[in-house]
Amino acid sequence: MKNSDNAILTKRVKPKKGSLAALPQAKRQTQLLIRTIVGHVNGIAKMIEEERYCIDILKQITAVQALLSKLGYTLSENHMKHCVRQAVLEGQGEEKIAELMETLKYLRNL
Repeated sequence: MKNSDNAILTKRVKPKKGSLAALPQAKRQTQLLIRTIVGHVNGIAKMIEEERYCIDILKQITAVQALLSKLGYTLSENHMKHCVRQAVLEGQGEEKIAELMETLKYLRNL
């Protein structure tokens, strides 16, 4: 991975309300999944460079797809348990639920 790619993953931004900043354990879990995904993708690139057997490469691609699905599920779960819950308590539940439903349209493809 290039330094510029790593900078994108580690760039610090001011936490927004509803971000993972309020959920340190969820943030760690998410970061671990991202590192695992990046490692697998780098491994796939190396396998292609080494002209490895296509079926072996496809198996690694399947592993990355499964990890991406897990990442999407994990983020969705944390969002529902914390952000949506908080919005409901603050009287803004309908807005957050609509936002979540729109997002789920994209997640079902993972």
